[in-house]
Amino acid sequence: MPTVTEVNVTTGVTTNREMTSEEIAVQEASNAVQKKADDAAAVVAAQVATDKASGNSKLKALGLTDAEITALVG
Repeated sequence: MPTVTEVNVTTGVTTNREMTSEEIAVQEASNAVQKKADDAAAVVAAQVATDKASGNSKLKALGLTDAEITALVG
């Protein structure tokens, strides 16, 4: 079973204990939410990379050099 460390800031006493079933459920729910957010961010990053490559390809088709494309888009 997972453990948690508690620190009493008043006394400075540190205690290690097993997590309760409620704490485990909260942790698992939090992990699931974070995974969904990470997956969504990966999808967005992939789309941005695809769009950038497509845009650069279209600019090259118009005859622009890499240096000109960089100057235009930063």
